Amino acid sequence: MLKFLIKTPWLLLIAAVFSAAACGASTTEILKFDGVRALNDLEYQVNLGPRVLGSKAHEQVREWIIQKNKDSGWNIEVQTAIIDGQDIYNIVAAREMDQNLPWVIIGAHYDSRMFADHDPMFENRTQPVPGANDGASGVSVLLELARILPTNLGANVWLVFFDAEDNGNLPGGEWIIGSRVFVEALEGEPDAVVIVDMIGDSDLNIFIEKNSDQNLSQEIWEIAADLGYENQFIAAPKYRIIDDHLPFVQAGIQAVDIIDFDYPYWHTVADTVDKVSAVSLKIVGEVLLAWVIERYGYSP
Repeated sequence: MLKFLIKTPWLLLIAAVFSAAACGASTTEILKFDGVRALNDLEYQVNLGPRVLGSKAHEQVREWIIQKNKDSGWNIEVQTAIIDGQDIYNIVAAREMDQNLPWVIIGAHYDSRMFADHDPMFENRTQPVPGANDGASGVSVLLELARILPTNLGANVWLVFFDAEDNGNLPGGEWIIGSRVFVEALEGEPDAVVIVDMIGDSDLNIFIEKNSDQNLSQEIWEIAADLGYENQFIAAPKYRIIDDHLPFVQAGIQAVDIIDFDYPYWHTVADTVDKVSAVSLKIVGEVLLAWVIERYGYSP
């Protein structure tokens, strides 16, 4: 059983990392979120095509996510359901559970929207959304965390890739199906849940989301400020959003949605790779990594 006697403050961890590097420690032992690698994962998803439910690209990205997590040493469970005749697949990446440690979920949706109904060009509104930012960005951050999160954390971390989030307000469509299915089947209660969505925008402006747990939001935004990202994580409430955190909130579980909703290409055909940046992915990834370590501890 792992034992954590004291949390390691993030700034002290940074110093320890650089000290280890100077002493010739293996690069695999150094915690570093690689925004370029995350962007490469984002581009791969977009190149598959829109990942709409039931499409070939949706099947391909699901199998790819599973394999990428396995390659990073995570165990995989696929939760399946049939909702209104549609097959739903939530992907859960986890390590061996230690029942003595808290349980944390970091999630993102991997499907993309069936129709670009917010596109300014009427003729584009029957086209699918490419989903570079809305879908692929969150997945990319989770995949990079899967590569770098240490095994000796003071918490059990699950990385959950939710299906069927993004077809609300469309004929026959609903919001947040995958996360609702997931929460309804939960056995036990996570200590905290963090959802990331639309966090690759080159002009990153993440306000505090109003449906989120405000104490947890403050905790994360303070860590972002400590890292120098107060201009990207703006400590003021702005939007109230239906997203994959909401079923957790409704179940009484502490949950936060990290989302940049000031994105002019939302649900348009222009949600493409050129609108996102490796820097934005890195900022969000570093904040999540720092939050997990600061809150739950890490034994280097």
